[in-house]
Amino acid sequence: MNEPARVVPLPRTPAAPPDLTISTLGPARIASPLAELLDNSRTSEHYVDEDDKVLLDDTLAGITARGVPAGELPGMEPCGPRRKIFFDPAKTRAAIVTCGGLCPGLNDVIAGLVRTLTYHYRVRRVIGIRNGYQGFVPSYGHDVVDLTPESVRDIATDGGTILGTSRGHQDAGEIVDCLERLHVNVLFVVGGDGSMRGAMRIAATVAERGLMIAVVGIPKTIDNDIPYIDQSFGFQTAFSHASDAIRAARVEATSTANGIGLVKLMGRHSGFIACYAALARSGADVVLIPEVPFGLDGEGGLLAHLRRRVSERGHAVVVVAEGAGQELLGHDADADASGNAKLGDVGPYLRRRIGDHFSDAGIETSIRYIDPSYAIRSVPANPYDSVYCVRLSQAAVHAAMSGRTEMVVGRYRRRFVHVPMAAAVSRRNQVDPHGDLWMAVLESTGQPVRFD
Repeated sequence: MNEPARVVPLPRTPAAPPDLTISTLGPARIASPLAELLDNSRTSEHYVDEDDKVLLDDTLAGITARGVPAGELPGMEPCGPRRKIFFDPAKTRAAIVTCGGLCPGLNDVIAGLVRTLTYHYRVRRVIGIRNGYQGFVPSYGHDVVDLTPESVRDIATDGGTILGTSRGHQDAGEIVDCLERLHVNVLFVVGGDGSMRGAMRIAATVAERGLMIAVVGIPKTIDNDIPYIDQSFGFQTAFSHASDAIRAARVEATSTANGIGLVKLMGRHSGFIACYAALARSGADVVLIPEVPFGLDGEGGLLAHLRRRVSERGHAVVVVAEGAGQELLGHDADADASGNAKLGDVGPYLRRRIGDHFSDAGIETSIRYIDPSYAIRSVPANPYDSVYCVRLSQAAVHAAMSGRTEMVVGRYRRRFVHVPMAAAVSRRNQVDPHGDLWMAVLESTGQPVRFD
């Protein structure tokens, strides 16, 4: 008896990796103030040798599909202190600027940068730039502030940023003029993809002028949409508080006849907060994210599904990311000051459509709508994110003092790495509709794969 032929899947060719080379200002020749610590036999320089790299692929199939020798596999430079550094700490002046929207952990990053620069590298002056990139431009009239370990000691207990922030582009030439006037050697930019594009323009202007100024980023996005980074700082705090909004919506929905809770969460292009918050509470019946289009009408649409769920259980909870369903709104997208497309407001739109659908079906319902976005953005970081922020800030200082520039720090495969800014803004990290995270959401909510 002949056995059926086995189907052998063809190996999938991996995507071409980005250029992961880290730029430097020049050779590092100065002994690090941390040399004694690094040379201690009870400690190690880092979790990998400085010349090693953290591989981009983490599966045998992925590595094999590259078809190159082990030494040529794509990977990222590890974070950590180097035995030799580029800048003389006694002659180094550092500046910190926070840009874009608020996010839990900004003050933790500021405090971590100041402490590492001062305690470990003995940098004599660290200044804070007020109100984002505007603070560099004389016409805005913003002052600068001296930052010391004492002045940042308790700032992590508060949300927001003690330096202030702003959105929008500023002229890179004016910013570099200001850096020269302030005799700044190292600039730390804490911000999202728009801020990092601005940092790239600053670094390019620095290079054009032949200046020795390092530009290092600590990427910030509450949406967790930066590629080549496992999670952005503040994300865990954000989805934890977002899950509380889902709990409140569920309580409201179950407390009224045919009640519906509708929660709109952050997520312009990526639905990570909606997914994680829903999984954390397991109280959502439907999760809607930008990565998965959905239809409202017909028996296979969202509205009919909600009507059936309310009929079966007496209530329903819907979680929607702010960027979901934009194709339904007929919205002409303008751009905000940061160059991001302005979104239509999907929350009130869904509230109206759900209410009309139930009314047309002769079902009396009560819809409770919750939008906790600004409340979540402004909270202090939880302990996990606070630790993460401190470690990111330490990694950023080590990178900058060693002469690295035009790069960001992040954690990839649970290891801290250097990522070129160009790679960090090359695309958006998004929920894979065919991946295990979205499958977990579908299993948790019981919603269909698609609403058509």
